[in-house]
Amino acid sequence: MRLVTKLMIALTAIVVAVAVFSGLFTFKAEERQLLGLISQGADQLSRSITSATWHAMLADRRNDVYQVMETIALKQGIDRIRMFNRDGQVTFSTNPSEVNTRVTKDHETCSVCHSNSQLLKRRNLGAHQRIVDRADGGRSLAMVTPIYNERSCSEAACHAHPLATRVLGVLEIDLKLDTADSELASIQKRVLLRVCIEILLICLLVYFFVRKFISNPIHLLIRGAGAISRMELAEPIPVPQNSGEITELAASFDDMRERLRKALDEINEFTQKLESKVEERTKALDLAHRKLQQTDRLASLGQLSASVAHEINNPVAGVLNLAMLLQRLLKDEGVPQERLPDFRKYLGQIVAETSRVGRIVSDLLAFSRRSSPHRAPTDLNEIVRSTVSLIAHKLKLSNVNLNEDITHDLPPISCDKSQLQQVVLNLVMNAAESMQSKGGGDLEVATGRSGENLFLRVTDTGEGISPENLRRIFDPFFTTKPEGKGVGLGLAVSYGIVQAHGGDIEVKSKVGEGTAFLLTLPLNGTPQPPNGHASTG
Repeated sequence: MRLVTKLMIALTAIVVAVAVFSGLFTFKAEERQLLGLISQGADQLSRSITSATWHAMLADRRNDVYQVMETIALKQGIDRIRMFNRDGQVTFSTNPSEVNTRVTKDHETCSVCHSNSQLLKRRNLGAHQRIVDRADGGRSLAMVTPIYNERSCSEAACHAHPLATRVLGVLEIDLKLDTADSELASIQKRVLLRVCIEILLICLLVYFFVRKFISNPIHLLIRGAGAISRMELAEPIPVPQNSGEITELAASFDDMRERLRKALDEINEFTQKLESKVEERTKALDLAHRKLQQTDRLASLGQLSASVAHEINNPVAGVLNLAMLLQRLLKDEGVPQERLPDFRKYLGQIVAETSRVGRIVSDLLAFSRRSSPHRAPTDLNEIVRSTVSLIAHKLKLSNVNLNEDITHDLPPISCDKSQLQQVVLNLVMNAAESMQSKGGGDLEVATGRSGENLFLRVTDTGEGISPENLRRIFDPFFTTKPEGKGVGLGLAVSYGIVQAHGGDIEVKSKVGEGTAFLLTLPLNGTPQPPNGHASTG
C-alpha cells in the first residue's frame, strides 16, 4: 500500500472520528437542552396544579381537587396524573383502574423520595424526574412533586396530620414526549446530515491537499528516481513548488542527477581513452609477441643450421662420388653396352639424393619463412613428420632414439601450420637437449584424438625438471640452460601459440627420470582463456 493511500486513510479515519464525536456531542447537548426545557415546564405545571388545588385541599374538598386535575389532564401532551398518599396508595388517577391501588417504597414513583427505607425531606429537581416507556411505544416524562405538610395545613382544625409529618403524599404528572422525540429525530437527522457534509467536504479538502502537495510531488520524484536508476540522466527531475521538504528533496535529487551525469560523462570519456590506450597496447603487445615468435624461430633456425648442413652434406657428397663414377663410365663413343645397368643405377641414386636435398631445403625454407598468421585445416601428423625430419640428423648425433607413435586418419585441425610447427620443434629440441647430459636416451612423439580434441605428447628420458623450476618454465626469458645455449623464449612462445589456438599444455616431470609434455588442441581452434598448468608426476 502506498504512503499517500495510508495517509489518506489515516486522515479520513481521524476526520470521521472527530465528526462523529462532534455530531454525537451536539445531539446529546440538544437532547439535554430540550429535555431540560420539558422538565422545567413539567415542574412548573406540577407546582401550578399544587398551587391551584391548595385551597381546595385545605378545605378538604377532594372532589374539587380531583375535578381540577381531570380538567388539566385533558390538555394536549399530558398522559396521566396520579396522586399518592404517604402510605403509597393511589388516591387519584386519570386512569380509574389505578385508584386505591398501593405501591411499595421500592416503586419507581416512591423511590425518588425514599432511600434505604428512610423518607427524604427534600429532593433536587432532577431527582424527581424520570423517563418511562409507554405501552404504545412512545415515551413519557414522569414528574414527581412531593406534597409537603405545611404549617398552614397542619394547624388547620380540619386536618388530620400532625406537624411532625413532613410529607403528605406525591403528585405525579406524566407528559408525553412525542413532540420532543419528533424534534429529537429531526435534530438527529440534521446533525447526521451536517456530519456527512462535514466529512465529505473535509475529505475532499484533504484529498486535494494531499494530491497537490504530497501525491503529485512524490510521483514526480519517483519518476525522476526511476529515470536515474535507468541511467537516463539527460532529463532534469521536475521540482514541485510549495511542497516543503518534498521540494527540497526533489532539488537534492536533481542536484545528485546532475553530478552523476557529469561523473558518468567523465567516466565514459576516461573509458574511451582507456580503451584506445588498451587497443594501442594490445597492438604493441601483439607486435612484440610476433617479434618474440620470430626471434624464437630464428634461434631455432640457427640451431638447425649445423644439423641441416650435415644433413645436406652427405647426399651432396654421394652425388659427387656418383658423378665421378659416371664420368669414368662415359667413353668417347658413349657408355659401353655392358655398363648401361650400372650407369642407370648411378643416375637413379643421383636423382634420389638430390630429391632428398630438395626436401630438406624445402622444409627448412618453410620453417624459416615469415608469413602472416593464417588458419586453415591442417594435418597434425604432417606437421609432426615435416618438423621431425628437420632435426632427425641432430637426434642421431645426440644418440636419441626417436619413436613415433602416430595415430593415422586423424581429422584435420584448424590452425596456423607455421606456428604449430614451431611449437613441435621447440618441444622436440628441448627434449633432445635434456638428454645430452646422459649421453642420449629415448624420445617418443605421439599423436591421437580425445573427444573433440587432438593431442600431441612428447616424452623424454632426460634429466627432468625440479618442482621449483616447473612452475616457471612458461615464463619469458626463464631458462635452465647454460649461458649462450638459450634465451628462455621457446616454451613461453609455444605456450602463447597453444593458448591462441584454444588449447592447453600440461607438463609432468620427475627429476632424473624424464619429462612429458601433453599438448591438447580443439578441432575447431576456438580461443579459450589461459588455463595451462604444470604438474609433477
